[in-house]
Amino acid sequence: MSETVRRRVTAADIAQAAGVSRATVGFVLNNTPGQTISEGTKARVLAEAARLGYRPHRAAQTLARGRSRIVLFVLPDWPLQHNMRRYLDEAAHVLDEAGFSLVAYTRHLGDRSRPLWESLDPDVVVGFTAFDEETVASLRASGITKIFPDPDGSPEPLGVTAGTALQVRHLHDAGHRRLAFAGVADLRLAALNHDRLTTARQAARRLGIADIPARAVDHRDGTAAQAVREWRDAGITAVVAYNDDIAATVAAAAIRAGLSVPGDLAVAGHDDSPMAALFVPSLTSVRMNTAGLGRYVALEALHLADGRPRPTEGADVEVTLVARESTEAPAG
Repeated sequence: MSETVRRRVTAADIAQAAGVSRATVGFVLNNTPGQTISEGTKARVLAEAARLGYRPHRAAQTLARGRSRIVLFVLPDWPLQHNMRRYLDEAAHVLDEAGFSLVAYTRHLGDRSRPLWESLDPDVVVGFTAFDEETVASLRASGITKIFPDPDGSPEPLGVTAGTALQVRHLHDAGHRRLAFAGVADLRLAALNHDRLTTARQAARRLGIADIPARAVDHRDGTAAQAVREWRDAGITAVVAYNDDIAATVAAAAIRAGLSVPGDLAVAGHDDSPMAALFVPSLTSVRMNTAGLGRYVALEALHLADGRPRPTEGADVEVTLVARESTEAPAG
């Protein structure tokens, strides 16, 4: 059995088909400035390139230009939920308009493989949060100098905990004084869970609430039901949840226990996932403008890549509380 392998279309093929020189093809395909090539010739070259199925050779382009036009986004080892997808979608859109490609990459805990930046040769490497010293050293050892957030600057505030303070304020304004925090059991999210719990307790203290007990819950076991029983015995009337999944888990456990949500136990979620509006009762939640953050970070990457103007605003995620059925003033 024989297989026919299609040969890569070259600039010489396009030149022959269009009746121009290879140099002209190179100038057109690379959009080289300072040339006097007519619009008709440009159109003919591009048409033949499209007809022949020409695809640029990435390695050759990188050597010729000294850049790959790739921005590598290094993501935290978190579940890829809708907020992260919106963040990446908007960043990819901004970079695509500028002629750059976004490559998303996650290094998992204990990953022993070579980091992708050693072989990809990206123009810029972007982190969702600041890189640790070991990662920065690895990046610089690979010749990568354009890194965001700036390892030598102040960390950019990303607002991933600001919404938790809104949850606490909302429940306090509704009359609740005995609050609990429902956290996540996924160890990959331990750091963010800790930060949101710390934010909740700080916000509570500012409002005169002495303490917020915390429990990690999981929909796959009985931890939510146990937590609800303990909270009710302790006089808890409202729960600040790590995210909407946890809020739904707590609310479902309360309802199965014969409690009213929000009459007996109010629950506030975070992230405003589609489920928050669909759950019964609908979940109060925090909406994060992660698309705006994606645009901001992409513009910062373009500034590093080729000196475009830096964005003037957008470093912090805009957060808004969306009040729904799962919270209201406690009875009596």
